Amino acid sequence: MSFQTRVTDLLGTKYPIVQGGLAYLAYSDLCIAVSEAGGLGQITAMSLSTPEELRQEIAKVREHTNKPFGVNFAIGQTGRPYEHMLQVAIEENVPVVSMTGGNPAPILDALDKTNIKKLVLVASKRQALKAEQLGADAVMVVGQEGGGHLGRDDIGTMVLIPQVVDAVSLPVIASGGIGDGRGWMAAHALGAEGIEMGTRFIATKECIHASEAYKNAILSKEETDTVVIKKELGSPARAIRNSWTETILAMEKENPTYEHLKHHISGEANKQFIYNGFEDQGFAWAGQVIGMIHDIPTTKELIDRMAAEALDIRKKWKL
Repeated sequence: MSFQTRVTDLLGTKYPIVQGGLAYLAYSDLCIAVSEAGGLGQITAMSLSTPEELRQEIAKVREHTNKPFGVNFAIGQTGRPYEHMLQVAIEENVPVVSMTGGNPAPILDALDKTNIKKLVLVASKRQALKAEQLGADAVMVVGQEGGGHLGRDDIGTMVLIPQVVDAVSLPVIASGGIGDGRGWMAAHALGAEGIEMGTRFIATKECIHASEAYKNAILSKEETDTVVIKKELGSPARAIRNSWTETILAMEKENPTYEHLKHHISGEANKQFIYNGFEDQGFAWAGQVIGMIHDIPTTKELIDRMAAEALDIRKKWKL
């Protein structure tokens, strides 16, 4: 059976599966593995220090796979200028650029005269309509179950996806709470033509930058063991609940300003947990799907298993 949709046609992939941007984790290693397994692997540009580092990561991907891949720009979270990084992606003519957070208009304008496919992560119907108007090729729609940065309206994937599908003519890629073939097929039933996964790809062998403590936390925690931080700052994001996130929540109630919180919500605090495994000295992003993750397969094993699960479901549907 074929998994062809408008998303696979757009991206040139075997499966309509996109690996999320994954700050400080999505480098060439994971990107290569996902693309080789039939999905769209991505490099996260703004986790790199210089344009030359991004150029080197792109070269590594092309050295090890001829499959399509993407470069993700988290334009709303770092506060850093991204134009010099974007110029590298354009000069290297990468197949796909995805945008998360912030205003995607400048990036979409810069890519307008290129052949680069443009994906925009949105968390509401209004944002999806705007992305379509601005020239996106597809929208990735994240429900509030997802890990990392979310929308402000607390709308779940089950409700949000069909609303966006009805509102736009673009292909819709579902994100948030998806970690197996059942979630994949559920997304299709809602009208999406592909899926994006973040948390599930962290718990794979090729996500080599994630500490054992981070991966073990994903395996051992339940869906109730995540919490949304930074809501009072207007940029809600879901992380694994621990003493550090409890402190953040208390600080948000006390004085919800960036200056008050910046040390606790910084990239350095994130790295303390995800790189060094110091759970009491930082935080780690994860979605509610952690309640469904119980092993650390290779990326190929994961995607092959999901495809088998999806095929079984389609057979039951007689499709």
